[in-house]
Amino acid sequence: MIALVAVLAAISFPLGFLAMIAVMVLLWVLPPWKWGAKLGATIGTFLLLTVASGLSGQLDEAGKGKPRPVADKAHEPAASPSPAKSAALTAKAPDYTGKPLNEAKQRARAAGYTPGAHDASAEHRTIVLQSGWVVCFQRPGRDDGRKLVDFGAVKDGEPCPEKDGGRIPWPAMPDLKGKTWTASVRALSDLGVKKDGIRAEAAYANDTLPGDGGYDDWTVCTTDPADGGDIDTRSTNPATLDLTAPGNGCPGSAHASLPDRDDDGTPDYRDKHDDRDDRDTTGGGGSTSGGSTSGGGSSSSGGGGGVRTVTPGAFCSPPGAAGTSHGRTYTCKGPGRNRWRQ
Repeated sequence: MIALVAVLAAISFPLGFLAMIAVMVLLWVLPPWKWGAKLGATIGTFLLLTVASGLSGQLDEAGKGKPRPVADKAHEPAASPSPAKSAALTAKAPDYTGKPLNEAKQRARAAGYTPGAHDASAEHRTIVLQSGWVVCFQRPGRDDGRKLVDFGAVKDGEPCPEKDGGRIPWPAMPDLKGKTWTASVRALSDLGVKKDGIRAEAAYANDTLPGDGGYDDWTVCTTDPADGGDIDTRSTNPATLDLTAPGNGCPGSAHASLPDRDDDGTPDYRDKHDDRDDRDTTGGGGSTSGGSTSGGGSSSSGGGGGVRTVTPGAFCSPPGAAGTSHGRTYTCKGPGRNRWRQ
């Protein structure tokens, strides 16, 4: 029985230990041995268990040191990512810059991307009508396996910023004071301003531009926008130039007028006839007194027909209103800013 303990312990220590307990119980219960013999047998059984357990551990350690056979992988192909994953990692989003935002988004979706969009300018405007915006920048990305592309766009007609989130580089109004109309139009056209969007105005309140457009040699006094200001090229009238005729110089104030000796609304440089000579005569029951003309039942001072006296060439409102000055009728009208004109 003692030998059985050793064998079992060599195979499995827990099994050998249980066998030792059983053997020790039997040794003390069954054999009619003396007390000393039983004690010796018990100690011997314990020693055999210890030795057998040590041998079992050595065998296990020896087994662990042996190399385990492995499958021959010399002919197995190396693992590689799937074609779809490789394409997703290396694919570059198509270039949608310059396209309307709604079209760019539609094409991106068709190519398997989830598109987004934002204002590419520093103004952080909300994009409402996507067809009215144009793509300037695009940034691809990934999220949970999805292919993403974020578009930076500006309103149609606006130039793209130098970088996403930058200032819109509108052309700046150059210093045109003293330059002729022809030279000024050429300078603005070089900046991308359309010629038909450049408007001319007379700089003096009582002056008007030649009706035949013959102001090529007139010179610029002020501009709108002012020097250095942004020219919004999307506007139908991105620039206005206030002009003065050669030899007249520029006005010193916003509503300055040119000399008008007979106060007939036409500056002296264009009106060589002094109408005061004609006012010295009377007729038709009329009379002249204190700059107010009356006759035929009408009065320019508002006594008869209620027509107000106006200053020819001055700014006015509302459009279409009528007034008189020294017997002449004037209407509040353009071109350009409304003035009292004949």
